[in-house]
Amino acid sequence: MTLKVAVVRDERYLVHQTGLVHPERPGRLKGIYRMLDKEFPEGLIQIEPEPVTLENLELVHTPGYIRKILKTSEREFTNLAPDTPASSQSYLAAWLAVGGCIKGLQALLAGRCDVCFCLVRPPGHHAQADRAGGFCIFNNLAITAKYAIERHGFRRILIVDWDIHHGNGIQEIFFEEDSVLYFSTHYLGWYPHTGDWSEVGSGRGLGYTVNVPVPKDVTDQDIVFLYYKILGPIMKSYKPELILVSAGFDGHHRDPLGRTQLTEQAFRWLTELVLELRDAVKSPPLLFSLEGGYDVGALSGCVREVLDVLTWKERRPRVPLMLSPKANDLVEKAQAAHRKYGVWAE
Repeated sequence: MTLKVAVVRDERYLVHQTGLVHPERPGRLKGIYRMLDKEFPEGLIQIEPEPVTLENLELVHTPGYIRKILKTSEREFTNLAPDTPASSQSYLAAWLAVGGCIKGLQALLAGRCDVCFCLVRPPGHHAQADRAGGFCIFNNLAITAKYAIERHGFRRILIVDWDIHHGNGIQEIFFEEDSVLYFSTHYLGWYPHTGDWSEVGSGRGLGYTVNVPVPKDVTDQDIVFLYYKILGPIMKSYKPELILVSAGFDGHHRDPLGRTQLTEQAFRWLTELVLELRDAVKSPPLLFSLEGGYDVGALSGCVREVLDVLTWKERRPRVPLMLSPKANDLVEKAQAAHRKYGVWAE
């Protein structure tokens, strides 16, 4: 079945200025937008974001923190965290990043599209309730998930995070909840140094946080085998009503902050696998939101592969699976960490 695919894009995301040498710079989106105009000149539904409302921001972030972000408009340059600068217009881009994800979700729920890719910045998965970090100001997908729960009654939301850095903000926000199952693959040795096997949730959320630290030499074949063996049972057992993908591409081998062994092919296969597994659970709404990826060429190439899969008009090929001893060891560790909770691992 051909999917109706939407993208959220807006030139106002470029007003977030971070300095000449900062890796999270406007050129990331400029490169993606150029690629869109060249490779996908028609066929994509264009969604224009609106700034998130204060009421929806407060679903996750504290009023004091929100006021702090607003005050950055009064200064040419502010450091919100050692790695997270803001210019006088950054607040607008941050408001629009969240608003773009919510607008994308609204389009999905209205039947305007089947899948939406929110090509926004700043990224979000490191942002906590009361602080910025890891280039993130507001937690775009966490707010979107909270919005879906509070405003639309969703009770089972799956967040898949394939950024090479752990989404500590998303994890912290939903650590004690079972309405969101958070699944992350990441390299533990890099920022933010969270996401170990033992971090599995607490209270009502025990077993609903699934962390899989991967080695730096993880390959395309390793990652797709790992996802098949873990994400497959998660989908089957949890039966999500909504799937959100924290789509970071800094695991690419050319990325200056990631540098694993992954290529564009890995993200193509992961997208194909997500669609394949989604089909088996009644095809819930699917929304991607851009996170990391700091080599402009590699980032644009990865996004192109994802969109090529989503817009494929013929029968989708099955994901090639090859047994990976390295990945199989990781699967067994994840199963051992989660088996006693009975959420997805038997």
